[in-house]
Amino acid sequence: MTAPLPHIEAREVPDSTDLSAVFGALRRKVAASAAGAPQPERPLPSNPALAELARIFLLNQTEVEIMAMVVGADLDQGLSAEIAKTHGSAEVDTSFLQRIYPTAWEALCPEAPLRHWRLLSLIGTGSYARRPLLADERILHFILGATYRDTRLEGILEAVALPAEGEPDAARLAAIWRQDPRLPVISLAGPDRLSKRRAASEAARLNGCMLYRLDASDIPETWAQRASLAILIDRELALSRAAVLIEADDDTSTRAARFAERITGPTMLSARDPEMPERAPRIRIDMSGPDRSERLAIWQRELGDDAAAMEPRSLERLAEQFTLDASGIATAAGLARMTSRDGYEPVWAAARSQARRGLDNVAERVSTRAGWTDLVLPDSQTSILRDLEAHVLELWTVREDWGWETKTARGLGTAVLFSGSSGTGKTFAAEILAKSLSLDLFRIDLSQVVSKYIGETEKNLSRIFSAANAGGAVLLFDEADALFGKRSEVKDSHDRYANVEVSYLLQEMEAYRGLAVLTTNQKSSLDQAFLRRLRYAISFPFPDARARQAIWQRIFPAETPLEGLDFEKLSQLNLTGGSIRSIALNASFLAAGAGEKVTMQTIRRAAAREYAKLEKSLTPTEARAFE
Repeated sequence: MTAPLPHIEAREVPDSTDLSAVFGALRRKVAASAAGAPQPERPLPSNPALAELARIFLLNQTEVEIMAMVVGADLDQGLSAEIAKTHGSAEVDTSFLQRIYPTAWEALCPEAPLRHWRLLSLIGTGSYARRPLLADERILHFILGATYRDTRLEGILEAVALPAEGEPDAARLAAIWRQDPRLPVISLAGPDRLSKRRAASEAARLNGCMLYRLDASDIPETWAQRASLAILIDRELALSRAAVLIEADDDTSTRAARFAERITGPTMLSARDPEMPERAPRIRIDMSGPDRSERLAIWQRELGDDAAAMEPRSLERLAEQFTLDASGIATAAGLARMTSRDGYEPVWAAARSQARRGLDNVAERVSTRAGWTDLVLPDSQTSILRDLEAHVLELWTVREDWGWETKTARGLGTAVLFSGSSGTGKTFAAEILAKSLSLDLFRIDLSQVVSKYIGETEKNLSRIFSAANAGGAVLLFDEADALFGKRSEVKDSHDRYANVEVSYLLQEMEAYRGLAVLTTNQKSSLDQAFLRRLRYAISFPFPDARARQAIWQRIFPAETPLEGLDFEKLSQLNLTGGSIRSIALNASFLAAGAGEKVTMQTIRRAAAREYAKLEKSLTPTEARAFE
């Protein structure tokens, strides 16, 4: 079976509203066959639509005439009457065609063009020789000079028109198709789906055709449905003068590649790391999106006069922090202009909102309101956290401007470990860092990410880091104990795969251009070989009496009504900051419910409930705090 559309060339759907000459010739041929007269092999009168149909699907003269005969039986009363007079029925069936065309059986074979491409179909059941033929509605309208997208593909194929004039990748894609008549499958690799879609749309425009988009998740699972859909799509590409872009994620990349092997028209695959189809020729193009200098130029263009009023370093940090494509930058700039505020802050906030879109689907965003003054830690730990803040702020300077990226790409990420008992402030410190850096904080529960199925954990982690890289968000991996442990000694296959998962996570963290924080309650359970690959390891100690007093003094909002609280006595409660916060919050609810202020007695009631939750009881020393 020879494929349709073996080339790309600009053309329009022919206007073929006048088919009278064709139907007249067919009437004479039917009448002659009834009279037993010989049938000379004469071509039908010229008709643009039939000629175009023959060119696209490589129809021979008999196949074109059969197509016209079936269409004419529906549209031309004279031809319909002549067929009924000759055949006893106005319907065109295989036995009637065999009388007029000796090669009709071959032309109507299921793998011959007329039926393979669903131009004609047999209807009903029963004897093959008596089953009528029906022209496909999409083909019928094409012959009549009208064109539209096949209604069976509504909701599956989506027309795409995203102009991207001057896009170098678009010009490259268009040139590949023009230079190779065999139409290679072009695989577009990279995390930025929208940039690839824009480039594909512009490439189609440059070649004078339209672009359809197909989501790989809509490709059927069963072979028969998949084969049928491939034929309809391939036919539509030919009739509509179009190309198709199949967009896939990690889970559907294989399905997209197998489906592309059945398409003969212009085909592109889009995925983060697309699987290559077996259909040849095939080409892979890596599209990483605009680099920092290109993003800076786009920001300056989109912000216009507003950019001139900003500090140059502010725009540079925007371009460094958010790896948005041109469309994302344009959207962020438009959102910033819609706010009532001027300056840099609304632009940064709009860029954050655009960069977080992919991550919102794979992790939990944590609201960050606390500041450095709310943190109670020993000076040594606070100093390390401040150093960590500076590390993230100057990451690009050291990596790019100072040349460390060219020296070595390994280990330049900011991967840190926060260890300490539950409630000692590990998550709180991550919130403060995110707030100080004006970045989003996303919490990832590793106990939910780790899978018992081989390869699934790495796939889950890959999704998270791919989505996070657009905005360099702060990633907080809770419950690192679910993945880490003293597993360097391989005793069985489970230990070996566990080490693979740990190594993969650390590799991604080392390469991640944002801040990635691991938390654990048991640092001693972590293998030293894994600890060496982390940038910082910060221990959060159990607070002493002085620290607990400071926490009590800062824990209540300024608006909360307090009466007679003795913070020095409250510091005798041997609790972590997390438990102190829980008691303070519960005491506030108790006081509000009673219409009173928060007092020592209110806190005592709340403390009793907290201790019961912890399955503890007040020691004599702690009980004296409320005397």
